[in-house]
Amino acid sequence: MQRTMCKSKIHGATITEANLKYMGSITIDEDLLLAADILPYERVQVVNLHNGSRVETYCMTGGKGSGTICLNGPAARWGQPGDTILIISYVTMDSKEAKIHKPKIIFVDEKNRIKER
Repeated sequence: MQRTMCKSKIHGATITEANLKYMGSITIDEDLLLAADILPYERVQVVNLHNGSRVETYCMTGGKGSGTICLNGPAARWGQPGDTILIISYVTMDSKEAKIHKPKIIFVDEKNRIKER
């Protein structure tokens, strides 16, 4: 049996930009991607705490240390700068691995700086 588990999460990020005229994705500060072990083009689910909606997209790398969290393309209609979000990546593994798996959870402040791992 395969199970889909939370691999990592960036908790409490703040949307800094929304760019409707881009093809799609979410641009995330490189420091946050590295800390959360999320790769460019990896599929993520983004949960907006201000309106309760969820969207799935893929990640693009933003400037290292920039604090950038930018919704691109259609996702730009889903949230606006200042909204607080969760960014979640998932992994599929067998039940034996799932029982011992521990996700990487990164907590950030209002400027998207890491405050706790």
